[in-house]
Amino acid sequence: MKKFELPPLPYAYDALEPHISKEIMTLHHDKHHLAYVNGANAALEKLEKARANNFQGTDTKAIERDLSFHYAGHVLHSIFWPNMKQNGGGTPGGKLAEKINVDFGSLESFKLQFTEVAKTVEGIGWSILCYDPLLDQLMTFGVEKHNLLLGPGTTPILVCDVWEHAYYLQYKNDKASYVNAWWNVVNWDDVTQRFETCSNN
Repeated sequence: MKKFELPPLPYAYDALEPHISKEIMTLHHDKHHLAYVNGANAALEKLEKARANNFQGTDTKAIERDLSFHYAGHVLHSIFWPNMKQNGGGTPGGKLAEKINVDFGSLESFKLQFTEVAKTVEGIGWSILCYDPLLDQLMTFGVEKHNLLLGPGTTPILVCDVWEHAYYLQYKNDKASYVNAWWNVVNWDDVTQRFETCSNN
């Protein structure tokens, strides 16, 4: 059985300072993301054992719920890390910039919408920019936890983690300040590559 693995950070733990501290990045990557990797692998192992036992006495619903939660957490964090970089921020270029202008009116309008989504996610979750192939359109989603309210069939290309462990040690309960600072580390090159890959542009 194949297992999920924790990807290394594509930069040093302190690379995103002063916007995101070394302490946060270390705990976030080494503890929280690893927990999702381990949780997803544990769920897969439980399903493998259940198959061998013809699912006798198995709470399949609970295992599938755990798999969905931990797997989604692993996937979104695996996008989150390369979505950021040292000396990031600025503006996107090329076809992504054109698509943002078409679908949101302007980059400023998109950033305002994405920021509002991030600030108003209920409880814990993510603000996500996705590409929807059905409409050939970029869309934002305020996702609860890791796996609720994300549009089926869409591909995330830019994600902002607004779980408290992503910012609380530095920003306390001021989520808005964290989100505003986060724009300074966005890696638009990575976002552009993801857009071009999933949209075939």
